[in-house]
Amino acid sequence: MFKSLNELLEAYQRRDPAARSKLEIFLLYQGVHATLYHRLAHWLYCHHFRFLARFVSQWSRFWTGIEIHPGAKIGRRLVIDHGMGIVIGETAEVGDDCLIYHGVTLGGTGKDQGKRHPTIGNNVLLSCGAKVLGPFKVGDNARIAANAVVLTEVPADATAVGVPAQVVRIAGRVTHYADEVDQTSVENPTLERLSALSARLDMVERLLDEQYLRQRETVAVGKDTAAN
Repeated sequence: MFKSLNELLEAYQRRDPAARSKLEIFLLYQGVHATLYHRLAHWLYCHHFRFLARFVSQWSRFWTGIEIHPGAKIGRRLVIDHGMGIVIGETAEVGDDCLIYHGVTLGGTGKDQGKRHPTIGNNVLLSCGAKVLGPFKVGDNARIAANAVVLTEVPADATAVGVPAQVVRIAGRVTHYADEVDQTSVENPTLERLSALSARLDMVERLLDEQYLRQRETVAVGKDTAAN
């Protein structure tokens, strides 16, 4: 238990430049508290103490602002940065070494029974406000951009952006949607397409206007010739 706690605190130290000591992280970081509460709640859930498990998870939600269903499976060294507003559903699975920012939802798309929440691979980044909805997998080392809404499977080593999310980069190779992708400056492929359509519409309107003016000039010249 102490080994697991120590590696969790070390993960926070590596990933959070504001973290100064393990003691500070242990006492003051709500992401650590939510993870520890969840370990207890999940143990109770797996041993069929469902009411107590839910009680612990609700207390954790009240105390930390992070809601993790006791049935969810959480891997090792999960780092929750800020964390307020995170919701992780009952059948969700989160792999090892993941980083989750505030406002993330790992949810379902309806009232289906069985597996209805996503499976998150190892070393996945879920940026603030991202919504991953449905019983599919987000592959290892994937990156989900801020406020993206992911409704389909994301391959390993991919970066997904937009509403609905589209893959803009895979294993360092840029797709046709964007030229450059990182955490803070990433283009929305839907907006790119809308911009391209708007540019084409402007071009068509200019061509039509030019054609209309030429036709008017031709008609005017014809009238002058007929008058003479």
